[in-house]
Amino acid sequence: MIAPVLDKPLVIENVRIIDPSRNLDETGAIVVGADGRILAAGAEALNQGRPEGAILRDGRGLIATPGLVDARVHVGEPGEEHRETIESASRAAAAGGVTSFIMMPDTDPVIDDIALVEFVLKTARDKAIVNVYPAAALTKGLLGQEMTELGLLKEAGAVAFTEGHRALSDSLLLRRAMTYAREFDAVIALQPREKYLGNGVMNEGLLASWLGLSGVPKEAELIPLERDLRMAALTRAKYHASQLSVPEAAEAMRTARNRGANATCAVSINHLTLNENDIGEYRTFFKLSPPLRTEDDRVAMVDALADGTIDIITSSHDPQDVDTKRLPFADAADGAVGLETMLSAALRLHHAGQVPLMRLIDAMSTRPAQIFGLDAGTLKPGAKADITLIDLEEPWLLSKDMLLSRSKNTPFDDARLTGRVVATYVGARCVHAL
Repeated sequence: MIAPVLDKPLVIENVRIIDPSRNLDETGAIVVGADGRILAAGAEALNQGRPEGAILRDGRGLIATPGLVDARVHVGEPGEEHRETIESASRAAAAGGVTSFIMMPDTDPVIDDIALVEFVLKTARDKAIVNVYPAAALTKGLLGQEMTELGLLKEAGAVAFTEGHRALSDSLLLRRAMTYAREFDAVIALQPREKYLGNGVMNEGLLASWLGLSGVPKEAELIPLERDLRMAALTRAKYHASQLSVPEAAEAMRTARNRGANATCAVSINHLTLNENDIGEYRTFFKLSPPLRTEDDRVAMVDALADGTIDIITSSHDPQDVDTKRLPFADAADGAVGLETMLSAALRLHHAGQVPLMRLIDAMSTRPAQIFGLDAGTLKPGAKADITLIDLEEPWLLSKDMLLSRSKNTPFDDARLTGRVVATYVGARCVHAL
């Protein structure tokens, strides 16, 4: 469980502070009161003097950012706790510098009524060490037939409405849902996926042909995305495309915004740092939905992130056990764990000079908090002291045995990474430290 806030102030000194919410990048201090709220953060923070009895930490050589916010996390609880529980996901999140995450509703039973939203919130209060926010199903049972009680679910604590990995084919139902969601100022977050075109197992192209695997064309993402964006403009609802993988989708998003659509979008860290060639000899840990695309597509998505067309990065954390991954490629389940590796993998883009560090942190903290209305993503005075401390230059080798997640299906097994989370604070309490 999240420990109660400190009964003593906390001061982190001599640390480089990157806070996208204030466009702040400077060396200074973070001063936190005994109530777990930030009193000051920046170069001038210590001008007011150290609070009496404060716990001191020297942050020399480290970077302090707002705690990371992951907007797409799949958890097995309730129903498939062997894959992941809310508690184990929270520990994995803390190890990856994630202080808040949004939990997808594709559990068993599906999170489609008030009692299940309340179950998630209560379990998180009792067992999680980071902040857990439930997303609720847009349709009952995720069956795409009957809309859930959006207003009551939002009042109960749901921060978004989604179908998880599933496609929503009924355009009339989507229009009605978006119209209702607009009245409650709720976010509709969908993965653009045409279920008939999108039933392949990897990116459609020459490599898929060589491997003898069925392909997923770009149109499987573009066609439903174009529809969703048109519907968002029609209803004036808040729409979030939760998984984009091809540059044509980013261009469609840019065009829709120019037409006035209230639309945002995300890309998973996997699609920014991996490509279809990583599948190699049918490596199922690289079987994802949407599938990994070409290297040209990956580079174009990195560019779209850098220029702000793509709003946020998610881990798309989707734990799968041995029984669902140690299968022939076509039969294996989609998904990879990512909470613990999202930041370090993203830092590859910074070290390569492709995405500025400020934009990376914005995409993993400030911007997702803004999109979903979360009390997170900032180090401004008065905010909760959710802080991630990072050693930007530390080299390390990931082994899946290091992972705190119950499932070990990481595509970054044995990957060499540079940059690592040193400590994670939630409400000023240290919930993870190397």
